[in-house]
Amino acid sequence: MRRVLHLATAAVLLAGCGGGTSVDDGTLRVALITPGSIADAAWNAGAYAGLMQVRDSLGVEVSHVEARTPAEQEEALRSYAASGYRVVFGHGFEFQQPAERVSAEFPNTVFVITSGQRVAGQVVPLVFRIHEATYLAGMTAGALTSTGKIGFVGGMELPPIVLGYEGWVQGARAMRADVEARQAYLNTFDDAAAGKEAALAMIRLGVDQIHHNADAAALGLFSAVKEHPNVRAYGANADQSALAPGQVPASAVIDLPRALLLVVREVQEGVFTPRVESFGLESGVIRWVSDSSAQAQWPAGLRERVAAAADSIIAGTLVVAGQGAR
Repeated sequence: MRRVLHLATAAVLLAGCGGGTSVDDGTLRVALITPGSIADAAWNAGAYAGLMQVRDSLGVEVSHVEARTPAEQEEALRSYAASGYRVVFGHGFEFQQPAERVSAEFPNTVFVITSGQRVAGQVVPLVFRIHEATYLAGMTAGALTSTGKIGFVGGMELPPIVLGYEGWVQGARAMRADVEARQAYLNTFDDAAAGKEAALAMIRLGVDQIHHNADAAALGLFSAVKEHPNVRAYGANADQSALAPGQVPASAVIDLPRALLLVVREVQEGVFTPRVESFGLESGVIRWVSDSSAQAQWPAGLRERVAAAADSIIAGTLVVAGQGAR
């Protein structure tokens, strides 16, 4: 029943946002398809904020729909292209192959895949080197852990998420070589109860610093952390310090609005060319953001060490896991 209602909602959204119009009518339309809820305070919420910024800054028509399954995702890509949308964002690694199939039918539509893999015609990836920021979060965790145990909860074991985990562990071990790392993948980005249980299981094993890349499922993780005052959580994709006040030392942030706006502005100005657009710390799109209210409890010099590491990553003298894939 949930899927039927979702598809009906998608049809209404498309009908209300230019459905049945021609690509050649001169109106720039931009669509966003997310694989989960925009109320996740992270990955999907950031993309939706980006869509709103595109609308407000460039004055273009926009539309958004959720598509959780592969079949729904391909259907949404095709429906938007057929309805005259010039730019369609598939928000996640999983949209790459469906977009390539649909693109063969709609060569005038630019399909932008966030965390995508490759250029294929008008299918273009935005690559976010989030592992550069998770390295800095890991440094923070390595300095703050009292048990020597850190954890990571992922929604699904996708390559960009695995890279984020690897950066997290590498950063922690740069500060404390004997750190023990645990990881768990939920096979869902939506189940907050599963996120909470995964976090609680780690806490029971002595983990006192937990990072994630689990979207809405991570809301359960933050709930678990709030029940354990000595445990710290680290935000992903957005500054998530408000989800467990005083217990989120830092977040690995992606400025999704800035990245989405870059592409649409180029299309609007007629200067867009298909390419891999890769964002790291040097771009300002990827950032490590700390909670200033928590820094009183930090070891002396920690913030300066993290800042120095960020400078070294930007300069290329510090290589983070996966950074060679630029």
